[in-house]
Amino acid sequence: MGHKVHPNGFRLGVYRNWEAKWFAPDKEYKPLLLEDNRLRKMLLARLKNAGVARIETERSSSALTITLHTAKPGIVIGKGGTSVDQLRDELERITGKRVRVTIQEIKKPELSAQLVAENVAAQLEKRIAFRRAIKQSLMKTMRAGAQGVKIRVKGRLGGSEMARVEWNREGRVPLHTLKADIDFGQTEAKTTFGRIGVSAWVYTGNFPTEAPPKPQAAVEEPADTGVPVGAAIAEAPTPLAELVQAAVAAPAAPEPVAAPVATAPAAIEAPAAKPKRTRTTKAATTDAIPADGGEKPKRASRARTTATADKAAAPKTPRARVAKKKE
Repeated sequence: MGHKVHPNGFRLGVYRNWEAKWFAPDKEYKPLLLEDNRLRKMLLARLKNAGVARIETERSSSALTITLHTAKPGIVIGKGGTSVDQLRDELERITGKRVRVTIQEIKKPELSAQLVAENVAAQLEKRIAFRRAIKQSLMKTMRAGAQGVKIRVKGRLGGSEMARVEWNREGRVPLHTLKADIDFGQTEAKTTFGRIGVSAWVYTGNFPTEAPPKPQAAVEEPADTGVPVGAAIAEAPTPLAELVQAAVAAPAAPEPVAAPVATAPAAIEAPAAKPKRTRTTKAATTDAIPADGGEKPKRASRARTTATADKAAAPKTPRARVAKKKE
């Protein structure tokens, strides 16, 4: 079995405050606790259409203060304050003490988990499909600025014979993060085929955490010597000041005599550089092109030209054929 922890109770006393702010001895604690539960049930039943999300009680020795967090304060107050006066008179009659009623308006009811759950339950009582009701509530809550929301319905959904659980979520709902501001609310939808439980979780961010104050270094006050503070600082030089004074009072050291600079020997004459061999290109050995546009002379070196001339001057003789000797 899973171990479920109530999100509000998990953060109670750390980031979230109590809804009942009073203390009583052991003998008086039980009747006062039962009285608180009876008052809450009566207020929720009477202000069912006022959108009451939270009821806080604070007790003193002879008075009771009730704070109502509601999305529709006009319904609670009534025309000219008549409704709240009647409510106060009834509470004083039940408790026998002086009762003070304080009303606080919820500016964004879409971010209150209790009101989100009540909205889904009201749609289920009007025979609206549960998936559609959950989807619309998720969209409204996310548009209002929530970082995550989760809605779960449980019971005979759609009039089925067997009860089941359906849920949907948008964003992130970190239930295990202690500093996460998660509001939880639950209610019941009374339908013709049974009761359907509705639970809602709304994550609006993290609780504001204050940084711990930085430790300040302890400042020691100077002893009272009868001498002004400025004079004491001037008369008692620091060790660094003593070193500076000693350096100033010391005689100046004689300037070092410059050592004779040895003259460098005369530069040895470098041998004359050999003339670079020029490489004759083919273009240099080629005769110039005649200006009249005649035939361009063939490129040839000097040795090749001489060999060609000697070959032309020699008489033409038939080429001798040498027979191979037979073995």
